Amino acid sequence: MNTASGNTTPEVTKEKLISDFKVVVADAEALLKASAGQGGEALAAVRNRVEQSLKVAKEKMLDAEEELLLKTKAAARATDEYVHDHPWHAVGVAAGVGLVIGLLIGRR
Repeated sequence: MNTASGNTTPEVTKEKLISDFKVVVADAEALLKASAGQGGEALAAVRNRVEQSLKVAKEKMLDAEEELLLKTKAAARATDEYVHDHPWHAVGVAAGVGLVIGLLIGRR
């Protein structure tokens, strides 16, 4: 991806990969269903291999989603604990971020 400054920075997130992978899996399943009536041993063997691959891929995708969810919950808990333990630090950080955003918007 090219940005306005000319840098190439691919911003791929786990969420985006999972979302894209779900689309691929759905398309592959649709293709398998559409070709189910077609004959031939070779086609049946390929269909079986693809079905097995999809099964494994779905399991891995579910594992990745679960891991991502656990990490997100852990980060949220840690943030919540920090804010409760250090409320004035959190207020200061929020004010600093607001100031920076205000300055950036004001420069436009």
